[in-house]
Amino acid sequence: MASWHLKRGLIWLVTNTINRIAVPWARSGRGPFAIVRHVGRSSGRTYETPLVVAAVPGGFVIELTYGPDVDWFRNITAAGGCVVVYRRKEYRVDQVQPCSRKDGLAAFGLTRSLVLRLLRRHEFRRLHIADTATAD
Repeated sequence: MASWHLKRGLIWLVTNTINRIAVPWARSGRGPFAIVRHVGRSSGRTYETPLVVAAVPGGFVIELTYGPDVDWFRNITAAGGCVVVYRRKEYRVDQVQPCSRKDGLAAFGLTRSLVLRLLRRHEFRRLHIADTATAD
């Protein structure tokens, strides 16, 4: 129970500090961030969550830092998709697919995968772009 409260506290801290910096950075099209635009399961409200993504042919790979039980991820899986704003372009995602740790780490390249390995990250998902366009 204590770890759940610690996790929720950390998510609150990130949402109210780092995310406030990361969203404008992601909107600028520079840096490692993208914005995941999703609709709340209960509220119907549109939210924007900054994430570090890896562009791969036909979509993106994401790492679930806080696991699959965070609201933004539950929203996109319930809806069956979302919109990813990456380098100032919008991509409609129509599928959220499993991604192995090996493939997830490979998608992020040498430097970022090294950091992910050191942090013992292992939860990856592939976001499939609805049309045949490839993420740049």
